[in-house]
Amino acid sequence: MPRVKRGTTTHRRHKKVLALTRGHRASKHSLFRRANESMLKSLSYAYRHRRERKGDMRRLWILRINAASRAQGLKYGEFMSNLKKSGVEINRKILADMAVREPEALANLINTSRGKAWS
Repeated sequence: MPRVKRGTTTHRRHKKVLALTRGHRASKHSLFRRANESMLKSLSYAYRHRRERKGDMRRLWILRINAASRAQGLKYGEFMSNLKKSGVEINRKILADMAVREPEALANLINTSRGKAWS
């Protein structure tokens, strides 16, 4: 049976891990064993935070809409309730974008939703 040298496979795998940990501190980017641990942890953080980001964005949108609606004298919950009652189906992302870029348009929307909800 011929002799098998496995150096190239291992070397390629090590290089891949070290490339992924470029920019990590101390020995976590230069020693393979430490780098492998660091890589596994960082990849798990990245996976988890990709999902967390969705909630973060929703919280940011709600915060922006709340600030804009309170400037018009209406709480966030009341504003969203009035929108639903008046049959306006605009998601929070668009409303938050309107609050930042087109405050007049959002003010008009708040006033129309307030009027339709009460009538």
